[in-house]
Amino acid sequence: MKIVLLHGQKHHGSTWNTSQLLLKELITNQDTFREFYVNDIPYCVGCFTCILKDEENCPHRELIKEIIYSIEQADVIIIDSPNYCMGMTGQLKTFFDHMAYRWFSHRPLGNMQNKIGVTISTTAGMGAGSVTKQMEKQLFWWGLPRIYRLSAAVAAANWNDVKPETKQKIAKKSKSIANKIKRKHGHVKRGFRQRVIFKLMGNMQKAGLGTPKDLAYWKEQGWI
Repeated sequence: MKIVLLHGQKHHGSTWNTSQLLLKELITNQDTFREFYVNDIPYCVGCFTCILKDEENCPHRELIKEIIYSIEQADVIIIDSPNYCMGMTGQLKTFFDHMAYRWFSHRPLGNMQNKIGVTISTTAGMGAGSVTKQMEKQLFWWGLPRIYRLSAAVAAANWNDVKPETKQKIAKKSKSIANKIKRKHGHVKRGFRQRVIFKLMGNMQKAGLGTPKDLAYWKEQGWI
């Protein structure tokens, strides 16, 4: 498998360590792995260049294209983010903003339907589940058909202070998700909701409600 991990923050706290527990159970000598941090990506300026013209003309393309290429080539996409005020980090949201052109409503990548996603978040108290759901929503609209969520309340400000029994529970969840990924790899397909959305987006393109760039893309893919 080709696995890519995108970190929503640089520091190695509880969320980072949770991702390491998953990787320990998931990666074998036959797998390839890459990881990236999003901290240095500039804010999306809302110029619509990626949607109206071409993603290669994005003013920040040189800074993000390696991440995007790795995502497009991966079999498993893992996204982690600590809980920042009941949401993902602003840095990670900035990256997702740069991926707007890959939503179902614009130019979704066809092979996204063959990928598996994982979203990971921890928090001292509340909110980790909300963060994983926010990230899951982004991956869903990219077209990933199978997304697992791993969240945990660790009741500590840093990983060293997390109780051993809490770490054991997280490790158990990580192992369960890793096993599911191994079983599902190569056998995932879109569910009913995604198929309906894809059909609706195709009808929207045929009706001329999208951009000329998007319409040309859908025709090139043979979808309409």
